Amino acid sequence: MELETSRAILKKSFEDFLSCLEADVAVVGAGPSGLTAAYFLGCAGLRVVVFERRLNIGGGIWGGGMMLPKIVIEAVATPILKELGVRFEEVAASGGETLYVADAIETAACLCLGAIRAGVKILNGLSVEDVVVDDQQRVRGVVVNWTAVELAGLHVDPLAFRSEFVIDATGHECNVCKLVAKKVGRLATKTGDVVGERSMFAKQAEQEVLENTREIYPGLLVTGMAANAVAGAHRMGAVFGGMLLSGKKAAEIVINKLREGSA
Repeated sequence: MELETSRAILKKSFEDFLSCLEADVAVVGAGPSGLTAAYFLGCAGLRVVVFERRLNIGGGIWGGGMMLPKIVIEAVATPILKELGVRFEEVAASGGETLYVADAIETAACLCLGAIRAGVKILNGLSVEDVVVDDQQRVRGVVVNWTAVELAGLHVDPLAFRSEFVIDATGHECNVCKLVAKKVGRLATKTGDVVGERSMFAKQAEQEVLENTREIYPGLLVTGMAANAVAGAHRMGAVFGGMLLSGKKAAEIVINKLREGSA
């Protein structure tokens, strides 16, 4: 039984890895925006791989607000929750606005399940340490290694995964954008580099995250909190409507570019 178990795990795992070496889109970070982008990309029939450095997925959703497992969603983003089967309740807010509260754990679980059922491959425990570029210095994939190798400080060479587009969904750290700005070329920001996020202003941040979701460097898009951090915009706290809409917008941008043949 022991040998058969090992053989089955190794066989199926390496089959998955081989199938992921070439994809249409590599999403870095399995938080709310990354999983939403992956879901809509998968629904469009694209080959999508999500790389998550931790063992768990969901990013900042799990902790809700200050470890209270509830998140807030604005009305405009509720169609995404409905599509994914996430339940939510209406809560009256000041100024006549209506907010909706969802269970943080249910939201993370539904996002993950939705992406997987859309054909997305999620590879956890893997950290992106570099990007692949072509002769035009366009981003063409990611370079990954086990997170455990990184944490142990071992010198182990990574492996490369090729894709037509990469989406940085690494949240506040915006790790992929930092890599590209440092090693490849100037980002499409006012400084050419990562500007850094500003203090909390939830209403403004929810608008900014959609505005800042875009192709920030040829072949590299940015979504979610990473989009605001790169552009120098505000943070929003446990309000996740903008995150979901940002992920959907990133997916739509990629889908349109692939249809136009601009990859």
